[in-house]
Amino acid sequence: MKKLFTGVARFRREDFESHRELFQELGRQQKPHTLFISCSDSRIDPNLITGSLPGELFIVRNVANIVPPYRVTEEYVGTTSAIEYAVQELEVGTIVVCGHSNCGGCAAINQPAEAFVNTPNVRRWLDISSEVQGRVERQMVEGTPEEREWLTEQINILVQMRNLLSYPYIRERFDNGKLSLLGWYYIIETGEVFNFNDQTKLFELVEG
Repeated sequence: MKKLFTGVARFRREDFESHRELFQELGRQQKPHTLFISCSDSRIDPNLITGSLPGELFIVRNVANIVPPYRVTEEYVGTTSAIEYAVQELEVGTIVVCGHSNCGGCAAINQPAEAFVNTPNVRRWLDISSEVQGRVERQMVEGTPEEREWLTEQINILVQMRNLLSYPYIRERFDNGKLSLLGWYYIIETGEVFNFNDQTKLFELVEG
C-alpha cells in the first residue's frame, strides 16, 4: 500500500507538473483518437507501448482482450457499453485489439472445466472465444507448445476483430472508411508489436 501512496505523491510532484497545461485542457473534456482494447494483464501498458499521452487513448481492458458479439441486452455489459461510448459518443477514428504473448486468458481457453472451480465467471467469459481452440487445431497439426501458444493468441485477436464488425455502427463506419480496425500482437519480452496485415493475412512487425 505504501508503494501506491508514494507513487501518487511522485506523480503529483513530477509527472503532473511536467504536463500541467495538458491536464488543464483535459479537465472538462476528452477527445481520444483511438479505442484501445487490451488484456487486463499487469504487464501491458497501452500508453507506454504507443507513446501516448493522457487523453489520446480510450482504453478497455479485460481477460484475454475479448470483444463480445453485438447484442442489445438488459444485462450489465462493461466492454460492450465502453465500445458503444467510444464509437458513438467520442467518435474515435481507430480501434486497436491488442493481444500479447504468454496470455493466461488465452491459455485457459484450452483448459478443462475442472480448472475453473474458483473462477466460474472467467470460464463463462472465455466461452466467447471458444472457437479459437478448434481453429488452432485445424491450422496446426504439428508444432511446439510455444508455436501453439502464439497461434492461439493471434487467432484470438482475429476473432475479436470479427466480433467488432458485428456492431452495426462499427460496420457502417468501417465500410465508409471512417473507422480503422487494427489487430496487434505484443511480445512482452522483446517489446515488439506485430500488426495484422489484411492483405497478406500475416502479423507483421511494426517498424519506424
